[in-house]
Order: sequence, then structure tokens, then C-alpha cells
Amino acid sequence: MLHDRTLAARFGVTPIDPDNFILDADSYKVSHYRQYPEGTEFVSSYVEARKPNGKIDHTLFFGLQAELVKLQGVVVTQAMLDEAAPLLRGMGYEPHVAGWQHIIDLHGGRLPVLIEALVEGTLVPIGIPQIRIVNTDPAVAWLPSYLETRLLRAVWYPTGVCSVSHYLVGKIREALIKTDGSDAGAEFKLHDFGARGASSKETAALGGLAHLVNSFGSDTVSALIPARNIYGADIAAYSIPATEHSTMTALGLLGELRQMKRFLDAHPTGIIACVSDSYDLFRAIREYWGGALKEHILARDGVLVVRPDSGDPVEIVPDVIEALMARFGYTMTAQGYRLLNPKVRVIQGDGINAESLVAIMDAMMARGLAIGNIAFGMGGALLQKIDRDSFGYAMKASAICIDGVWSDIYKDPVTAKGTKTSKRGIQGAMVNDSGRFVARRAENIPAGADALTPVFRDGEILRVSSLAEIRARAWPAVEAFALAA
Repeated sequence: MLHDRTLAARFGVTPIDPDNFILDADSYKVSHYRQYPEGTEFVSSYVEARKPNGKIDHTLFFGLQAELVKLQGVVVTQAMLDEAAPLLRGMGYEPHVAGWQHIIDLHGGRLPVLIEALVEGTLVPIGIPQIRIVNTDPAVAWLPSYLETRLLRAVWYPTGVCSVSHYLVGKIREALIKTDGSDAGAEFKLHDFGARGASSKETAALGGLAHLVNSFGSDTVSALIPARNIYGADIAAYSIPATEHSTMTALGLLGELRQMKRFLDAHPTGIIACVSDSYDLFRAIREYWGGALKEHILARDGVLVVRPDSGDPVEIVPDVIEALMARFGYTMTAQGYRLLNPKVRVIQGDGINAESLVAIMDAMMARGLAIGNIAFGMGGALLQKIDRDSFGYAMKASAICIDGVWSDIYKDPVTAKGTKTSKRGIQGAMVNDSGRFVARRAENIPAGADALTPVFRDGEILRVSSLAEIRARAWPAVEAFALAA
């Protein structure tokens, strides 16, 4: 948390509560209550992803529930208003004291809004509304847009991570079926290495959680906390003992072999991973793993996973697999691809992103290597190299009710040449007769067919999903996810 009351006192300033709800918005929102036309009673807005992220032209909706738990109950208090008002005046605004006081006095500090959304775990094309929000009290028509900062932040990041992760796990599944005849175990093939590269613990937790919709593999421990507390998963992810360069170089160049043996001795069973490029990767494969320690590895009740950590991964990965095959042997899959002795496998974490991961698999298949030989670790490219513009996320007001009459509102800037044209009217989404999601005006959607359904009203969460349910929706044909706790 970015605060310390003791330090504030030392600097001679009054500390501010970092959880003050009124202050969690773009500052210009503070001025908007004066800008809506006289007689404005309701404003309806929607959230959508407006553009593909490279080759990823769908999004997997996820993460709103983690924000709703922060919006439920009493979220605005008199103390917050008394604290926020002078700070905002100091910035140059006249805050809507009467409006916030109305929420405190009439609604007990609860938010008088209705939020409707897709069910989490829904895979939808770009351009489909994912959230719809409208105020439920005509005295606070300014509130839906005031919440834009929070709502956009709540979904663009976890949905973005979840969508990239879903795309890559899907690519891994396709390649596994092609080379190994089955996608069994794909849920452990893309491991989250991103915690240290995330901008904050909260970022790592939320992004790491989003990845767990598609995977059981993660080193981001903080993701397991919201997975349990918010999505009901007892243990949402798994990992294995693994080395790093500090342990493998602890005895220097001449002690690397001893450290490798120490690692094997410390873990006589199970899957373990060892970084092997501290000095000379291919000497380690030939002389250490495939030489002095070969019988030890073959006698273990488990699997040694060799980890390269430098060089061009598109070249290194196939070379490492073939070097291990030269020492440990291989079999042929029914599909005609070489698969390592089951006692050894490879994991590549260095330089992994959406493009390189697919390129590595293509290079492997071109050399007749089964995808069952490899797992991937993905760090900053999974949790950090994504922003709101990656999928073009935006929240736009699309309908306004003034003196009891609803009207469409929209933007269509000439200079954007159609790329930023927003939707008109109260928005919804539905599955058409062809089985595809389409955006529709809500009044044109048959009763019961709108995919945006109530999740939050007047401070109360109306619908929740477990991680197990979300995994089953995201991967309806994958039994492991449907059965996951």
C-alpha cells in the first residue's frame, strides 16, 4: 500500500486513506456532474474490447468478480467525503459534495447502480459488449461514468492476460494433438514465471489468477490467494522444486556437477527442474546429465526437467532436446515425432512471448520433435507486457434519459476514420442463430437472450462463479478443468 502515516507526519502533512473510494477515479470525473444536461436521470454505458491483439481476435472475459467484492456493501462514508473534498479542491475542482452526501444519507454509502455482464469464462469476439452499467437512482446519473476508472481497470487487465494465456494454451493443445496424439497435460505446459516482473503484488495476484483459468502451472503464489478467497479454489495451481543460478553457481565452475548431484539427492522422487546453462549448457547435457549423473537420473522415481536460460530459444530448444535424445534415447509417437525418454524433459522460460512460443513449437515440429518434450515458462510477457490498448478496451456512454425520455448518445470522430465510433443505445449481446456472439441494442434482443445479466445492484453482488466453473466454460471439452476444484 502506497502510504505510511508515520512518514506523512514526519513530513508535516496529513495522511490520506489510500482506500478512499471517492478518490479512486480520474480527477476530471469530479467535474462531470455539472456537465450533464438539466433533467438527466439515467446514463447507460458499456465496456468492450475494440480491436484484436495481434492474432488474438477473441477475449476471454474474466476478473470482474474481484472488483465487485470491493464495490459491495458500504463503500462511501462521511469520513471519506470529509477527507476527499479538501484534497479535490486543492487540485482545482469543486467536488459534488451534495451528490456523495445523497449516497451516504439515502443509500447508506452503498452504490445505487446496476451492473450487468457476461458470465466470467465466456469467450467472445472483439466488439462485443462485456459489461453494461446504469444508475438506479435518478439523482446520481453522474455515477456510472465516475466508476469508469475502476470498471475498466477491473477487466482490461485480467481479461487481457486471460485471453493471451488462453490463446497460447490453445496453440499448445493443437500442437500436442498433432505430434503426440493427445492434449493430455496441456494445463501444465504454460507456467507463470511473472511475479517478479509485475508492477505490484496486486498486479501479480490478479494477472496470475487470470492465467489460472487456462493452466494449473504457476510460480506466482500471490495468485492463489484471490483464487481461494474470491473464486473458491482450494489449491488453484501447482509447481515443482527448481534451481536458480545462485544455487547452481554456489561452488563455482568446478562445483557445478556437485551441485547438480546435490539437487538430485535432495529430491529423490518427483518432477524437478534445473537451470543448466550457468557455464556451458551442452557440456552440462553431455558430461553431467547424460554422463556422470545419467544412471542416477534413470533410477529416479521422477522426471528431470532441464532448463536452458540463454541464447535464441527457437534454435536452442530443438538443439537441447536432440542433445538429450543423444544421451537418453527417444521413442516415436504414433504421429511420427520423436519423444524423449520419459525420465527427462525440457522447460524454456527465457525469451518466451506469444510469438516466440509458437515459433519454437513450429521449429520443433519441423525437426520431427514432439511437443510433449517441452513446457514453457512465461514471465513479463504474460503479466506485464499488456495494456488497455492491447485489446482496445473502452467504456462508453451509449444512452441517456432526460426528463423521462431515452436518447442514443455516441461518438464518431472524423479523424479516427471509423476506428473509434461507439455504439448507440442501451447495448446488449446475444448468440445468433449461427451460434456466434453479436452486439445488439438491448430492446432488439429477445427476452432471456441477453448475455449481459445482472451481477450487481445497489451494493449487492447478485451472481458469482467459482474458478472451477469458469475453467469449464473456457475449456468445455477439457475434463481436467471441468473437474478442477
